[in-house]
Formats: sequence, C-alpha cells, structure tokens
Amino acid sequence: MEDVLTKATAEGVRIYALCTTNLVREAAKRHGCSHLASAALGRAMNGALLLAATMKDGERISLRLKGDGPLGDVVADAEGTDVRGYVENPDAFVPLREDGKLNVGAGIGKGNIVVTRYLQNAEPFTGYCELADGEIASDLTKYLYVSEQTPSSVALGVLVNKEGEVEAAGGFFIQAMPGCSDEVLAKLEENVNKTPYITQLLEIGFTPERIIGILGRDLDVDIKETVPVHFKCRCSRESILMALSRLDKKSLAELAQDEVTEAHCQFCNSTYTFAQKEIQGLLEQK
Repeated sequence: MEDVLTKATAEGVRIYALCTTNLVREAAKRHGCSHLASAALGRAMNGALLLAATMKDGERISLRLKGDGPLGDVVADAEGTDVRGYVENPDAFVPLREDGKLNVGAGIGKGNIVVTRYLQNAEPFTGYCELADGEIASDLTKYLYVSEQTPSSVALGVLVNKEGEVEAAGGFFIQAMPGCSDEVLAKLEENVNKTPYITQLLEIGFTPERIIGILGRDLDVDIKETVPVHFKCRCSRESILMALSRLDKKSLAELAQDEVTEAHCQFCNSTYTFAQKEIQGLLEQK
C-alpha cells in the first residue's frame, strides 16, 4: 500500500489517518533498528506527521521523547509531508509485554515529551509535559491536552515481524474544533473504542480513507484530501559544509590537520566526507 495521509472533517472534528509502512521500513533499515527501536521510531514519525498536518505550509514540528529507558532519546522531525527521525540507541532491547507485544513504554522509560513548532514569521514554540506511559500515542494525547489545551485522541502503530521487518505502520489523529457538540464527541469515543488496532486494519488492506470512515461512522464525514508522505532528510553535502564554516577558527584548524573529515547526520545515518583542502579553504575565509 502507498504511504499516504488523508485529511477529513466530521461535524466539527478533524480526523486524520495515515499509512507509513514503506517509509518506516526505510528509516528502520537506515538506522539498523532492533524490533523495539523500529516500533518506537515509527510511532514517533507517525505522530510528527500527524501534528505537521495541522500546520501551515513551510512550518515544521520536532518531537522528542526523552526517557530514562534503554532506547535513549527518540526524535522525529516533520515538515509538510516529509519526515525523518532517529533513536539514540537503535539496538536497544527489552522483554516483550505479557500480551506478547513490544514494550515501547519500557524502552523509553520515564521522562518528558518535548514538542517544538517552527512557525512562519515567529519564534519557535516549545512545549513539554511528563510522559504518560512512554507508548508515544498516549504521551502525545496528554501533551496536546496539558500543554496546548486541545482535547485529542491519537493512535499510532508499527507491526514488526519476527525477522525484524516492518509489516505495517500508521496512525490516526482526532481533534475537536470549537463548537463541536458533546453528542458528536460521545459518538467518536464510542467509534474509537470499537475500532481495531491501526496496524490490524492496515495489514488487511484498509486505506487511511477507509479507516476514517470507520472512525466517523454515523457522522457526516467530509474527505478533504489524500497526499503522499515520505521519509526525507534535509541534510546535504552543501548544508553540512555550511555548518562546518560556522565553526570557530580553532576548531577548523584542528579539523584541517586531518586528511579527511567525516560528518554524520543522525536523522538519516548518512556520512559525508570532506578533503583536507576543503577544510583549509573554510579556515582561510576566517
């Protein structure tokens, strides 16, 4: 199934759903993720994409889960329909839960969720709150209520098979807009409680649009648009070189002693190499 995000409204409520199986699979492979890290990274990237969908063109959101568990920081960054991310310790492992599912909550541990919105013509806005349980969806739901005062429901899922391959990934986001009636909210809550896990629906071929139909059953659902989503990093050789040029003279002089300088991007696991003469050229410009 194609990776897409579908946006809809239903009687005063936003309902967004997405399938990200391919992009989460790519990100997990790039970072050499364990089963646990794949699930955590995929959930975080799904959450970032869903939040980014509520923002204007050219705006960006960064999501960071800072826990004391073996995964370390889990980070996702989304702008429009592009997302990237990483896990601090991608080979982390914890035992499965009693129900046989990956224990992402134990992998992340106790700590905080930090969300930064990079807005047009404004200073970045950062909010945070204590993690609910480290499972990411409930942490985002709590953050939106506590820090941004927006009652929402978030579901995120990543299905990883025994071989470590991502078989399904996606999520949905429901948010009441001003004027939404209590009756509509009650119906949505009932629908959500009756809806299977997002990965179960994706695994049997349900598209995001069809999932929205399930979430909004018995309501007047208006599908607004469906757009492709991608794993895409903003790094490039040119941007890394520009970052190196901002180093102070002493730091550049130290780098210029080496025949080759390597720079690594955490978000996509790419490595860039720069010849000694390139670093010396930056030093001469100081």
